[in-house]
Amino acid sequence: MPAPLPGLDQRASALPPVRSIAYQGEPGANSDLVCRRAYPELERVPCASFEDVFAAVENGAADLAMIPIDNSLAGRVADIHHFLPTSGLHIIGEHFLRIQFTLMGVPGSRLEDVTTVHSHLHALGQCRNVIRELGLRPVISGDTAGAAREVAELGDPTQASISPPLAAEIYGLEILRDEVEDADHNTTRFVVLSREPVTAPADQGPVVTSFVFSVRNLPAALYKAMGGFATNGVNMTKLESYMVDGHFTATQFLAEVDGHPDQPNVARALEELQFFTTELKILGVYPASPARQL
Repeated sequence: MPAPLPGLDQRASALPPVRSIAYQGEPGANSDLVCRRAYPELERVPCASFEDVFAAVENGAADLAMIPIDNSLAGRVADIHHFLPTSGLHIIGEHFLRIQFTLMGVPGSRLEDVTTVHSHLHALGQCRNVIRELGLRPVISGDTAGAAREVAELGDPTQASISPPLAAEIYGLEILRDEVEDADHNTTRFVVLSREPVTAPADQGPVVTSFVFSVRNLPAALYKAMGGFATNGVNMTKLESYMVDGHFTATQFLAEVDGHPDQPNVARALEELQFFTTELKILGVYPASPARQL
């Protein structure tokens, strides 16, 4: 079996041999970068869409998936909350990546000649200031690294991309301006998914429990459902709602709490939650990243 994976440490023995990790985007994207940093020994499997990433792990084409779930500027990543509950995959870890974007163009291009900028929708939204300052026309690409590839293929000095610095190296572009993101706290949280559930120990450091639930269609059902976490002193760090199948009365919630289901206070809170829900599904119980404390 391969050496224990960073971020999985003593729990790696609970997984079958792990050789590959899938991500959405092209080589040089931020998802590629976090895979390189967190699991440098694994083969990286780029996928065109999030749906393809989930499918790659489900059908065995990859052993793990690295999925962005939140960004400190843009909020939650669209569609992920729809895929997670029905995928059959399990969250086994989390990683945080400080996002750095650069404006890059073909060799020999000049900043004053650039009129159009390509990038992913979220990246364009996170770099509004430089786009406005330079009066650039934004063009949406599938991902940030794909935008760099597009600009390299165009070979036009008026076209640039907003991409991670790694993409300039991969696609032979020149960096025209560094650190063009609007805020220096721009950070994305990624979760690691596996076909096999791997539950973190309850007594070896901080743990996060992620779960989804649907409340009964009753007055104050959500208020009552949350009461158990308050009375048992459980810190809830995430609560997001979204509609299921387009029904306004079928609301599902994605939640995360500090703690382990085996700890008495968390167990009591989850037990109380079930009185007011029609569905409760644990997505993962995994070590909290040290970056949460930064």
